[in-house]
Parts: sequence; C-alpha cells; structure tokens
Amino acid sequence: MAALEKWVTAGTAEPFYVRKKFRIGKEIEKGVARVCGLGQFIFYMNGKKVGDHELDPGWTNYRKLIQYVTFDVTDYLRPGENALGAEVGNGWFIKTDQYYTFKFPEFMPPNPNGYKPFGRYLVFALELKILYKDGSMDIISADETFRKKAHPVVMSNVYGSEIIDGRLRQKGWSGAEFDDSCWEQVLAVPENEAPEGKLEEQFQPPVKVIHTYEGRFLHKTGSREIYDFGQNMSGILEAEACGQKGDMLKFYPAEKLTADGDADQYAKGWVNVDSCITFILGEDGEWENFRMKFTYFAGRYMAVEKVYTETEPLLRSLKAHAVSSAWKTDGTFTCDDKRYEQIYDLVEKAVEANMVSVHTDCPAIERFAWQEPNHLMAPSIMYMKDGRKLWEKFLLDMRTDQHTAEDYFYDFDGNKIWPGAGLMPSQCPCYMPNVMPVPGMGSFYDIIAWGSTCILGVWWHYQFYGDIRIIQENYEAGMRYLDHLKTKMTAEGFISHGLGDWGNPEGELLRENIETVFLYADTITLKKFADILGRADDAGKLEVFAARVRQNYNEKLLIWDTEKNIWCYRAWDHPEKIFITQASQALPLYWGMVPEEKTEDVVKAFRMSLEEKQAFIAGEVGLPYVIQAARRYGMNDLTAQFILNETHPSYYAFVMDGETTLGEYWEKNPRSHCHDMMGHITEWYYNGIAGIIPEEPGFKKVKISPYLPPSVKEFSCSYSSVSGRISVHVKELQEEVVLEIEIPGNMGYEVETDSLKHRGKPVNSRIEFRR
Repeated sequence: MAALEKWVTAGTAEPFYVRKKFRIGKEIEKGVARVCGLGQFIFYMNGKKVGDHELDPGWTNYRKLIQYVTFDVTDYLRPGENALGAEVGNGWFIKTDQYYTFKFPEFMPPNPNGYKPFGRYLVFALELKILYKDGSMDIISADETFRKKAHPVVMSNVYGSEIIDGRLRQKGWSGAEFDDSCWEQVLAVPENEAPEGKLEEQFQPPVKVIHTYEGRFLHKTGSREIYDFGQNMSGILEAEACGQKGDMLKFYPAEKLTADGDADQYAKGWVNVDSCITFILGEDGEWENFRMKFTYFAGRYMAVEKVYTETEPLLRSLKAHAVSSAWKTDGTFTCDDKRYEQIYDLVEKAVEANMVSVHTDCPAIERFAWQEPNHLMAPSIMYMKDGRKLWEKFLLDMRTDQHTAEDYFYDFDGNKIWPGAGLMPSQCPCYMPNVMPVPGMGSFYDIIAWGSTCILGVWWHYQFYGDIRIIQENYEAGMRYLDHLKTKMTAEGFISHGLGDWGNPEGELLRENIETVFLYADTITLKKFADILGRADDAGKLEVFAARVRQNYNEKLLIWDTEKNIWCYRAWDHPEKIFITQASQALPLYWGMVPEEKTEDVVKAFRMSLEEKQAFIAGEVGLPYVIQAARRYGMNDLTAQFILNETHPSYYAFVMDGETTLGEYWEKNPRSHCHDMMGHITEWYYNGIAGIIPEEPGFKKVKISPYLPPSVKEFSCSYSSVSGRISVHVKELQEEVVLEIEIPGNMGYEVETDSLKHRGKPVNSRIEFRR
C-alpha cells in the first residue's frame, strides 16, 4: 500500500482536475488502478469515465479510515500514448458552507464540538499497475509529474448545492491527445499534512444510478419554472441549456410544493433548506450539458430560475439520476390490493434514497449516519435488498469510531470531557458530534437503541447471511459497548437517558422502559455470540447479568392492573397511575422478558392497547417490535387494518398525502419526507404475509407460515436468500385457498397453514423444489 499512500494536491480546498500522460510500448496483459480522491472523485482513462460509480469513495471518518477504489482498467488501456485523470471534489473531507449546511435547532444547546475539516486542501492518490504479456510490469503512482487545473465546479457542498461554471471547462481534458502544457504541476502533500486514516479497499456496493427520471414541466410561478420528476429521491441533476456565455440557470430542489405551487424548501419546524444548483453557460449559442459531480440533491420537484442580460436561455432534457448503494434487489412482493404495493414502494424508495455508502436519515436535511435503523430496519431492508456488504461497512464504521478511554470532547466552557471507553456514537461516521445533553432528553451522542446496532445489527446480519465472521469481527466491540452501558445504569437498575420510543405520535417515550429492554437484548444476544464462538466464561457471566436485568425489570415494572384484572408493564415515568403503551408491552414480549405464567396476560394487555387506539401508536424504536409481537401472537388482522387507515398514524395515509417516499413522523407534511426509519412494515410483508421465517442462520432452514389479509385474494412474494430463492404464492379461489411454494431442494423447511384457515376454506398446498 505504500505507493498509494503518497498524496498530491492542487493546494486548494476547491475541486480540481488532475491528469498524467504516459506511453505503453508492450502488449498489455492486465491493468489495475487503485484510486482515492478526498472527499469525492471521478476517475478517467483515455477520455472515458472508468466504471459506473458515483460519489467514490465511501464516507468514513477520514482521521481513522479511508477507502480507496480498485478499478480493472485493462480495456481502457491501449498501445502508445495514454492518459489518466480524475476530478476531485469536497464531500465531507472539507465541507463548504455556501448555501444550506446543517445547523442544530434552537431547542438544542450550542455545539462546542462542531464539524472540523479533515485537511487544508483536497488530495489525490493513485497507483496504476500495468502487467505485460512478457511478464514485466510498470507502476505509475501519483507524484509531482502529474498536472492540475482548477475545476468548473467552483463550489461543491455535501448537502446538495453545486456551482458549475461552464466557462472553466477543459474540453477533452481526460484524453491522451489533450494539450495540458498550460496546466500546472501538482504539489506533493507533506507527510505531516497527509490524511491520517488507514487506507482500506472499498468493499461495499458502490453508489450507482438506479433510475433516471425526466423532469415534467408543471407551471410557472413568478419568474420560476416548476418541474416534477415524479419521485422523491437522492439524485444527480443533469440538464442541457443554450444561451449566452455567463447566463445562469439556478435549480432549487424540494420535497414538496407550497400552496401557490412553488418549490417549498422549508423543513417543518426546523429550517429552510436553501439548496441551489447553479449552471453557468460557457458558450454563446451552443447547447451545453451540465451534470452534478461531487454531491447529490434531495427532492422530487425542481424550481428553475434563469439569470440573463439579453435573451432568455433555453433549457431542455432536464433529468434526475436517482443514486443508491442499495441497487441489488433480493426480494419482491405483489398482490391484488394495490394499496399494499404502494406502501411497499414508499418504503423501498426511501431505503434507496438513504443508502449512499452510509445509511443516512434524511437526504434533504441531515444526511447523518444515525445507527438505530441498522438494527431496527435491518430485517425489512435485508428482505428487500442485498445488505450483506452494506452492513459490513456500517459495522466497520462503528468499530472505527468506538470510543477509547482517551477520546475527549469539549464542554461549553472549553474544558475537556471524556465520554468513556466503549461508547458507540449514535452516528458513525460522525461529522458533527453533538455530545452535550439536551434538556429533558439526555445525550443525542450516546443512545442505547442507536449504539446497540454494534450487537443487534450483527445478529440480523448473521440471521440473514449465516456468516460467523460477522460475529468474530464485532464481538469484542459489542462486549466493550455492554461494559459502557453498565456504567450508565441508575441505582434502580435502569438506563434512563436517551430517546426511548423516539417518534411516538403521542410523545410517550417511556425512556426507562424502552432503553432497559435494549440493555437486556444486547446482553442475551452477546450471550448467543459467546456460545457460537465457544466463549464459555463470557457466556456464563452474560447469562447471570441478563437474569439480573430481567428480574429487576419485572419486579419494578410488571404490575397487576386491578381494573383490567391482568398483569401488564407500567410506565416507569408515570408513577402515579398504571400507564401502558403498545411498545412497553411489545418489547418485553418480543425479547422474552415476560415470566411464562404471565405471558398470556401481557399479550392481552398488548392486544387491548392496539384495539383501544385502532392504530399503531409507536415510534421508530417501538414499532418493529409492536408489528412483530402482533404477528407472533395472532394479531395480523389488526396490522392489516392499521396500515390501511387513511389518516395518520398509518402507512397508507402517506400515500393519500401524495408522498412517494416514507415520511419521518406519523403526520402530514413531516419535517423530512424521505425517512426509512419507520419502514418496518416490509419485514411483515415477508414474514407476516408471505410467512418466510428463517429457522436457521442463512435460511438453511425456513418456516413458511403465510397469511392472507382480509382485502387480499392473491399475493406473490420471493426472497433470494444466500441458500437459494424462496417464493410463496397464495390465491383464494371459490372453493379453496391455493398455496404454492418454491424452495431450494437442499433447504430444510416446515409449512404451517393455520393462518390461512380464517378464510373458512380448505388449503391446497403445493411445494416445488429447485435444484
């Protein structure tokens, strides 16, 4: 790796071109290039972009970890003169603040630990190995023989704004024939200013264009033209324009429109997202193509303003290229009630838009890698998408950023504070660490349902992909995290900081109830890991601690309700009365905390909490467990009813609102219109409706237990597991219900049809085995 660790720069914090000409005089066997440009780069060889990636390399904590990208360039090389080059832009490496950049809201205290650039200037590294058929080899590394030029992207903001000045274009710059004599020599980066992070090869799926949407003109409002791409997304804007040199076209993306039809960039109750993409024409009377390079916009609509002195410039072929790392689909679901498909599509599109080498939370506003959906949403996403390498990247980011005893921040007075060894930041990588507690909430930096991904996210990866290495790689980090959590326990034996059931529509977070269940869940999951790895001593200690947490939880929270004549879990923060929520019953049921003799009562209390509200009254933390507890205990009928309600809280209410991605909270016009954090319902599509349930890791054995919702007469569902493709088709006929299953011939299976018998018809099952 030594050759790639030599960095060069244009000596600027703004984007730049870099290139080099070289000659090949032998017959080529193979060419391999390892490339990194920070923050983002695009690599070219002999006039062509290499590969189909966008936004390389993946986002990381560049002080600890940097990814380089390996390209097979054999087919790009040729005998004689060759040229290689790259465009290098900002990304998170050096964040620019022109136009919108994230600010913490006023209800949070000022942040003394804000964003810090990772260097003084953007940098580039490369190693090209050319193997010849005679057995010899040439190696070209980035050094002072490379040449550089200022880039037409004169400003690139990681939050989606970019200024592209066509007057600075270098036509044909990446070709061997290009005359770069007026370009300047690059500068070698001094060793003491080189990026600090360890260089590792990018292994997660690269960000790619997954769909292209044409902008449809809607109307004019004032001086603005309004276009609709028909889909909320994370996108790269491309357009063709013609006018006079220096004319500008300014594009304002938005997730929604105002009442008078303008692009509405106001995030409800938060901030105005003043994102703007500017194209400056570089030619007189010529059609020019413009495309974003180093960032992406977020939204569905685009307002266009034209700034000119004489003749109005023309615009044509307005396109948005939706980008995502989640471009490989593993699961499909269709049915005759199209409302189910509309809900599924909302979640899937939100997932795609929030996967850009990290799992972001809202492309329009924060773009932070909050970690909680990487276990809460893991099964939902892993049924739909290939999450194997993505989750390996997410977990690597967590291990990279896990605190040691030496890690510190600053308090409001500038004094050092040490959050503690083993802590898992709620965001990984974390570019703006807000470690100061928020009054009444605790720290947004240290939240157990967020940090627990280092354990529970590992569990889901193991369940879906069956690879013990994921446990081996993350076990010690999980054990350190549990040790950290033990230091946060109160005298009463609870975890009492964090966010509880975040996003609960009635604001009932029940912090102690929820957070302490995760303490138990983390412990028993680590116990399973210890058993798998043969760590008998660890397993024994974990079992004892889990039993202690469980006993304390039940002694202090499990209570007899004299009015309802049942046992139920009370809310710790409502000591004056018996107060329950759906999540407060569902989580201990799901994680097996309820004493066996009281389980039936708690299930009754749970059902009553659902029937009383006639909707899911749960936030993102409680919701997956509410849905799955309802499935386990025979309440699929309530789930089928609730998700189709036409008013919030309901998934279908988002469809009725005209959304094309899932909103952040259960409300019309939420702060973010593209959040996947509450998309847990897709897990139920697969394990509740289709009934595809893994009985052994990696789906080596499955249980098929399908359910036909009341409004559905036919559905088809498939999942391509690592052990082979599983498909389930159910159709209700006049005299019978037909169940058709296809599974790999070597897969263990069990079929259970009781949940189809509510139709009152015999079930005819057919199983086909694939080779």
